[in-house]
Amino acid sequence: MVTARPTITSPAALQCRICGQQYPVEPLTICEECFGPLEPSYDLQSVDGVDFRKQAEAGPHTLWRYESLLPGGPGIERVDLGGGFTPLRRADNLAKVLGHDGVIWVKDDSVNPSNSFKDRVVSVATTMARAFGYEAISCASTGNLANATAAHAAKAGIECYVFVPEDLERAKIIATEAYGAKVVAVKGNYDDVNRLCSEVADALPWAFVNVNMRPYYAEGSKSLGFETAEQLGWRLPDHVVVPIASGALLTKIHRAFGELIAIGAVEEKPYRVSGAQPEGCRPVAQAFLDGAEEVTPVKPDTIARSLAIGAPADGYFALKVARETGGHIEWCTEREIREGITLLAATEGVFTETAGGVTIANLKRMVDRGIVRTGEEVVVYVTGNGYKTIEALDGFIEATYNVSPDLDEFLAALG
Repeated sequence: MVTARPTITSPAALQCRICGQQYPVEPLTICEECFGPLEPSYDLQSVDGVDFRKQAEAGPHTLWRYESLLPGGPGIERVDLGGGFTPLRRADNLAKVLGHDGVIWVKDDSVNPSNSFKDRVVSVATTMARAFGYEAISCASTGNLANATAAHAAKAGIECYVFVPEDLERAKIIATEAYGAKVVAVKGNYDDVNRLCSEVADALPWAFVNVNMRPYYAEGSKSLGFETAEQLGWRLPDHVVVPIASGALLTKIHRAFGELIAIGAVEEKPYRVSGAQPEGCRPVAQAFLDGAEEVTPVKPDTIARSLAIGAPADGYFALKVARETGGHIEWCTEREIREGITLLAATEGVFTETAGGVTIANLKRMVDRGIVRTGEEVVVYVTGNGYKTIEALDGFIEATYNVSPDLDEFLAALG
């Protein structure tokens, strides 16, 4: 890294999530006292909720409208492709099919610049990495992060390397290469990829957005929580359902709600945070079901590859949030994932990737079981676009009619 860099005034410090020890705003990830993970800490007493709302409403239609509660202060040049401030869609058709008498909203992050919520976290991580003076941007990815990292590196003019499992969906690899990144296909699953990246990060002056930049990277997910509140008229919903990969997205949406309450931007109220996992990678859901305090790693085997993290870094914290808020963590079958994809598309016109299918399938399970309560206002998070994982529906959906170019044959087929 180069030594000269701008003075970073936001956040105020890094703080250990376990013991509370504080550190300077540097490329640090682990507490020296207890080896707990670090995260940015803000001086919330200096942020006025009314001013925060005004600044957001007057700001850009991107995640950076919430700059006072995100890493990177004045004088820091942002790497911004326009990610964030995506639609919050009222899903009345979906609610009717599910038999839910409350309101369901779909927070649709499939329309971000690289078609997933990862544009949010990468925008923040790349901004901080460039401020710290790193020579290259990299990541360990199950696909969407690879696309987002490559896109932001291209915009910033920084060299980019992405590490992915070799059996990743081809569409995600092609898109990453189109942005000009160098793709490293690793023989193994995501957890193998992540271990290799941790070693590379120690050996080379590269910023791995979800390794040595992780404290800043994860903060980008808070913008989903901020947007949800703003788009609801600066209020909180009753219940949110969030897909779980590492668990960071779920914990950061909860943190965003807590910060909005702390600064007085929204009225305090009870809300529940629930998580969704696929059957083939459900370590957090299994721990929740078992009443366990720790998450036992698993070997992933699921079509929802963007959620295929067998050793989730934030699994413990996701469990804690779900339990503290009265939420739930559920899992669904592979068939239910596909049914969730087609259900959302057929009712609301939103085509999600397999991770979104997991979220919708688990929403259905929770409605059917009464976990989603009568009359609740629920927000579900769709984090990626279905065109990225189109092969997941091969053999599940076929042409309705197969006919010759003959009118009589078509009319006969039509019945």
